[in-house]
Amino acid sequence: MTLDAFPPLGELFVRRPFDGVGFSPLVANAYRVLLRDAHQALDDAHVPSDGRRVWILPGRIEVLGKHVDYAGGRSLLCTVERGIVLVARRRDDRVAVLRDARRRETVSIAFDAPTRSALPWAVYPRTVLRRLIANFGSAVHGADIALASNLPPAAGVSSSSALTVGLTLAFSALSELAALPAWRTTITDRAALAGYVGALENGTDFGLLAGERGVGTLGGAQDQTAILCSEPERLELFRWAPVTYERSVPWPSEYAFVIGVSGVVAAKTGAARERYNRAARTAHRLVDSWNLHGGARAHTPARTLREAFEASSDGPVTQVPSVLIDAARAGADHEFNAHHLIARLEQFFDETFVIVPHAADALANGDVNQFGALVDRSQGGAERALENQVAETVHLARYARDLGAPAASAFGAGFGGSVWAMVPASDAERFASRWRDRYLRTHAAASHRALFFSTRPSAPAFEVVGDTMRPDA
Repeated sequence: MTLDAFPPLGELFVRRPFDGVGFSPLVANAYRVLLRDAHQALDDAHVPSDGRRVWILPGRIEVLGKHVDYAGGRSLLCTVERGIVLVARRRDDRVAVLRDARRRETVSIAFDAPTRSALPWAVYPRTVLRRLIANFGSAVHGADIALASNLPPAAGVSSSSALTVGLTLAFSALSELAALPAWRTTITDRAALAGYVGALENGTDFGLLAGERGVGTLGGAQDQTAILCSEPERLELFRWAPVTYERSVPWPSEYAFVIGVSGVVAAKTGAARERYNRAARTAHRLVDSWNLHGGARAHTPARTLREAFEASSDGPVTQVPSVLIDAARAGADHEFNAHHLIARLEQFFDETFVIVPHAADALANGDVNQFGALVDRSQGGAERALENQVAETVHLARYARDLGAPAASAFGAGFGGSVWAMVPASDAERFASRWRDRYLRTHAAASHRALFFSTRPSAPAFEVVGDTMRPDA
């Protein structure tokens, strides 16, 4: 299929014909099956076919940039060739009805009398609508929406953020929110849109758009940015808080990603959410400690850990400043001891100021060995400092390297989830089979949930134009 050029980030929404995105026949056929199922769910509910609009929302790989987005760090990102399709039609009332075509589950949300659903995924449409209504009021219209996904859930590939992005795009488009002054003055480009959806999820203010209760996690905007701002066959380097594009590097054409889903659910609810939020709260504690104990250098309070590094350094940041280490020690207590805080400083410094920019350089220069060494360093930092790795993801990364992958790393929030491996494209399927066999010899209990698939860096979220991809179109 012909690949059309993607618009610059200054263009707020991506709209493309389905055949202009460059999907391989295998990927295109998989999306067509999802679209068939989503349309059928609306047909079964007697939702008229005229006026339906379609979005494709990919999952993402955090190639590098572990737990840095909420702290102002840097990440290297791309999307995968799997995702969620969303088919939506505007309603005339203030009700949203969402149907999961694969799970055969339905969530109905009345704007004026919202009730809680027992379905775990209902938190995402509820959060999106609550925030959009708080920011844009009665301009938000109801909708009939059907979705279908081939992303593994709770696996670290951002299925939840893909859904949140898709719902935000759909409700915004059906309600023409981008024409409102409050939107136009605050959400000025696609990077800002990613920042807004990140704030929607974590509940914080975004410019003049006041925060609302989010989904309960203290994340940043990394996942939303990858989903909205990636390009096929490239890795994108962004800096965070605010979302800032730095550069793009080509992915080597002779290599593919193989994703190993560990089978350990990377949930962000209950106790798992508290473990995830602890990593974010560690960064927040370091910022607070710098602002309180940084002396004269802290006369302007830092908002993020990156700002604390910059304020405590004389010139470019080339090491962890001793005054920042002293501030970390001064801020230690029974919850965050000094060893943990200093280890987190070192991990953030390494990931943000060394690993991510140098890894982008290595790829740009075709130095796969150097790229692999930097990825190993990132994985080691996560194992030492983030407290978010489990035996399954540690072993998956090591087995991939043992089997000859030039680079491999866990990614996402951690506490389960997935690992990516960089492998020759011609060997991807054989490698996936060998990797799976090696993994299940040690972790047989994961066999019913573990999944291995190959992908290339893919397209961003986009609205399908030209037709609504009806099965008979």
